[in-house]
Amino acid sequence: MSDLASRRRIAAAVLKCGVNRVWFDPEKATEIENAISRADMRELIGEGAIRARPKKGVSRGRARARFAKRSYGHRKGYGRRKGAAGARTPSKRAWIQKIRAIRKVLVELRDDGTIDRHHYRVLYRRAAGGQYRNVAHMKAQMELLVGRNR
Repeated sequence: MSDLASRRRIAAAVLKCGVNRVWFDPEKATEIENAISRADMRELIGEGAIRARPKKGVSRGRARARFAKRSYGHRKGYGRRKGAAGARTPSKRAWIQKIRAIRKVLVELRDDGTIDRHHYRVLYRRAAGGQYRNVAHMKAQMELLVGRNR
């Protein structure tokens, strides 16, 4: 069998793929040797004597397994951490999460009638001022505020 490097290069150009992905049918080797033009190559590609091998990808399976473990706290220990706590979860992001949770609960309490508009506004402003650590802390303080004003 003669050198098929030039045939492989032409076939790669026709198939629009890399040279290493070109596959020649060993049984049609003589026909491939005789093919010299791009038209001949197209004909052989149509017959199935020449084709492009599938692309090799990188499997995401291991990455998905790793993310699944991290979602429930594994692989997040001290040895895995590079940045400081404030770099991993910036204080602004922590504040945003906290204030959104508190405001969402306040709106629910106002809409279902647990608190009136006046107490909603008082609690809202206190939350904005950073008086509550979390929703549970706000609810505990709310019991005292709303309870004594009734």
